Amino acid sequence: MVGKGAKGMLNGAVPSEATKRDQKLTRGNWGNQIEFVLTSVGYAVGLGNVWRFPYLCYRNGGGAFMFPYFIMLIFCGIPLFFMELSFGQFASQGCLGVWKISPMFKGVGYGMMVVSTYIGIYYNVVISIAFYYFFSSMTPVLPWAYCNNPWNTPDCAGVLDASNLTNVSRPDALSGNLSHLLNHTLKRTSPSEEYWRLYVLKLSDDIGNFGEVRLPLLGCLGVSWVVVFLCLIRGVKSSGKVVYFTATFPYVVLTILFVRGVTLEGAFTGIMYYLTPQWDKILEAKVWGDAASQIFYSLGCAWGGLITMASYNKFHNNCYRDSVIISITNCATSVYAGFVIFSILGFMAKHLGVDVSRVADHGPGLAFVAYPEALTLLPISPLWSLLFFFMLILLGLGTQFCLLETLVTAIVDEVGNEWILQKKTYVTLAVAVAGFLLGIPLTSQAGIYWLLLMDNYAASFSLVVISCIMCVSIMYIYGHRNYFQDIQMMLGFPPPLFFQICWRFVSPAIIFFILIFTVIQYRPITYNHYQYPGWAVAVGFLMALSSVICIPLYALFQLCRTDGDTLLQRLKNATKPSRDWGPALLEHQTGRYAPTIAPSPEDGFEVQPLHPDKAQIPMVGSNGSNRLQDSRI
Repeated sequence: MVGKGAKGMLNGAVPSEATKRDQKLTRGNWGNQIEFVLTSVGYAVGLGNVWRFPYLCYRNGGGAFMFPYFIMLIFCGIPLFFMELSFGQFASQGCLGVWKISPMFKGVGYGMMVVSTYIGIYYNVVISIAFYYFFSSMTPVLPWAYCNNPWNTPDCAGVLDASNLTNVSRPDALSGNLSHLLNHTLKRTSPSEEYWRLYVLKLSDDIGNFGEVRLPLLGCLGVSWVVVFLCLIRGVKSSGKVVYFTATFPYVVLTILFVRGVTLEGAFTGIMYYLTPQWDKILEAKVWGDAASQIFYSLGCAWGGLITMASYNKFHNNCYRDSVIISITNCATSVYAGFVIFSILGFMAKHLGVDVSRVADHGPGLAFVAYPEALTLLPISPLWSLLFFFMLILLGLGTQFCLLETLVTAIVDEVGNEWILQKKTYVTLAVAVAGFLLGIPLTSQAGIYWLLLMDNYAASFSLVVISCIMCVSIMYIYGHRNYFQDIQMMLGFPPPLFFQICWRFVSPAIIFFILIFTVIQYRPITYNHYQYPGWAVAVGFLMALSSVICIPLYALFQLCRTDGDTLLQRLKNATKPSRDWGPALLEHQTGRYAPTIAPSPEDGFEVQPLHPDKAQIPMVGSNGSNRLQDSRI
């Protein structure tokens, strides 16, 4: 295989060709392969690994949930991950440019952009809340440790206060006040919950009641967007350096918290609660649906980020190896985070004398209520709180980098001229400012309602539809044989038979199962005891549909503008690869992508011109017909 794994390669070219003018130098490349792997790990490993997987695991049968989880990883997660990485790497284009493979399906790329936009808006708000808690932890006593604050209610009963009650002499405790204490404990609200609800959020009573913008959260949101922008100011050239820290340090923090957690009394009870298998649950469709959905959401499939990150790879990079490593790392992190979370929760349950299920939670409830309350029980609790929220910030930033880069890359690649390539920093700034402005409503008193609405609808079944259509369009419209040949040309070997079978049959079937499961098991969204009104649920469905509707709308648009005497002829023309589909660099265009007229060595060619009015060289297309390859002389 040409140049596979060779040192000193430049964008996949052999060393003797490294002096060629290369447009990918302008577009940008990873400094080395470690940067790509770390960025992809940071993208896939996010907040969901910490606050969603452990909860799903104990809710769906503990250790028994691991079985469907890893089955879905092998038959759906890794194959889809490999498909998206190979797709972006082969064409060296973002989530819009890759659809030269079948222009009629470019709406899939627009759908990915819409999904990434929604997630990017609310994800940074979550990071800003983590920033707020991080700054609030810089104090000798955590502000959510006791019930003696102005915002606390009479129902507040802190864990530390409860421990003090146990130290009261038994005759005094029993004298007349026992029933009152028991009733108070049963209906207690923790100081961490009241800090979250009454102080940080100042939560309103309805999603339509925005109230005031919480200025501390707004300031932290600004800090978060500034950090993201500065890390992406030079695209992958700068973010590739930042991920050495943001993708690795969370594992250091997780390990520190794990060592501290397992040494606590009651930690073993919490871990056993997390892992003890309930094998009867394996027969429930809901468990398999949750497993498939978690794999899907956690790996970031159909967000467009994987295609974008891979587009900055060298052409001959072994993305097959990368996809296996990154996918397994992501899932192993989820399992590892479960030990960290439940060891601390087990300690808290032991301290309170209640079942672990009473203190276990998921989503924001785990990250900003249950776990912070447990941390107050540890010696030097502000230190552990700083570490925990710093880890959340880094996990969130790793994903946020890729979400923003996905949008910026799609815009720059779509315009594709020299001016916008030079002004990419300004495009990044514009997208960051827009994301900040759109996130302001989420910092209001009703912000958490909107955040959860976006999380539940904007990136749920729409991802499943987008991914399913992507699989079908590549395997059955472009053709599986063509795609397998493309991968062999890129990697030096065809995709393994297992992946060929998964791409063609198994993965689309699993994706379809997830879609059916999502529809059947649908329940209207709630937050604690708050029921979302019908109009809010309708808004949620509109957000979900806004990404999916891009696909048929663009397909109709493409059909209308495509030449052809009949509808069938237009359909054929709209779905066949465009004339400039293929590897970005001319030295990689071999086989059916090879030019029919070879340029002379002194031409100093550069592939994928910035000006379409330059000379055109006829090329042989994937269907055997002549196509035109623009070349800059």
